[in-house]
Amino acid sequence: MNDFMNPLHLDQGNFHHSGECLFGVNLVLLFFLVLGQSSRPMERGNQTGVGNFLLLGFTEELDLQPFFFGLFLSTYLVTVLGNMLIILAICSDSHLHTPMYFFLSNLSFADICFTFTTVPKMLLNIQTQSKVITYEGCLSQIFFFIVFGCLDNLLLTVMAYDRFVAICHPLHYTVIMNPQLCGLLALESLCIGVMGFLIKTLTLLRLSFCTNMEIPHFFCDLPEVLKLACSDTLINSIVVYFVTIVLGLVPLSGILFSYSQIFSSILRISSARGKYKAFSTCGSHLSVVSLFYGTGLGVYLSSAVTSSSRMSLVASVMYTIVTPMLNPFIYSLRNRDMKGALGTLLRRVVPLSVGTITGLS
Repeated sequence: MNDFMNPLHLDQGNFHHSGECLFGVNLVLLFFLVLGQSSRPMERGNQTGVGNFLLLGFTEELDLQPFFFGLFLSTYLVTVLGNMLIILAICSDSHLHTPMYFFLSNLSFADICFTFTTVPKMLLNIQTQSKVITYEGCLSQIFFFIVFGCLDNLLLTVMAYDRFVAICHPLHYTVIMNPQLCGLLALESLCIGVMGFLIKTLTLLRLSFCTNMEIPHFFCDLPEVLKLACSDTLINSIVVYFVTIVLGLVPLSGILFSYSQIFSSILRISSARGKYKAFSTCGSHLSVVSLFYGTGLGVYLSSAVTSSSRMSLVASVMYTIVTPMLNPFIYSLRNRDMKGALGTLLRRVVPLSVGTITGLS
């Protein structure tokens, strides 16, 4: 059985239209993400008292800079290429215009934007031997990091609900998971991510910062930025940790509930073959959920257990770079439909590329 169950008789035209609308919203966000990454220093009043921040990165040793640049550039390119192939394969194959693949394409887009938030600036700093990031650039990093991190988290929850409906209520699947509901769930996930940022960071704007503006990280991590403030950050810290717990535990609870119902339904299946087929539809999603929450938990445990910034950096790399890179491989290797769509896409693209290169030469 394929890794995802493809329900029949879906209104694929309406579903594709919903996907195009939400993809347009994502493109608008991507535009502002690019704008935020290229922001210039702006004139600010004396009330902010904020200059540029310094991202210390991984190491001060110049001999290691080319190694880190090559390593992170290669992982970034693999991440973007892998997730773009997932999106293009789903868009180009009408058989994949189903709820599960709709959410998967949005997850891939969120992963691209998630890595674009931090990695290009880090590569630029390594290449230019500069550690400076403007106040506006830092805020934009925090904004998009929170938004796309929350979007990843909530999309995984929605995908778990989709599997729950497909396995536990297969006869009503196409009625429940209709295109309108799928589009609404994805859009709500995005809106919750934006609200999460606003709640976490609105109080950040009232803070004043000390002369030490060094962030021991490769991007503007909100807890690290709060440590640089001269003002009292108790309220900020409480809000940040409260919102993080809510946005972490509530989706995780939804995932655990969905899979508890899924496992109960699987156990009621009499044949071993039937149990295997039903469980195999969830294998990739479970792997991605475990990787996402495992690395995310590692970030917070490393910061809580040890004061070493090096451990936090390693955990953050796993969370922000490695996980988005591995997701396309996890979702495609065990999925015959996805592998077939990717093969068809590559058979179309490669001859076209070869013909274009030949014509230019």
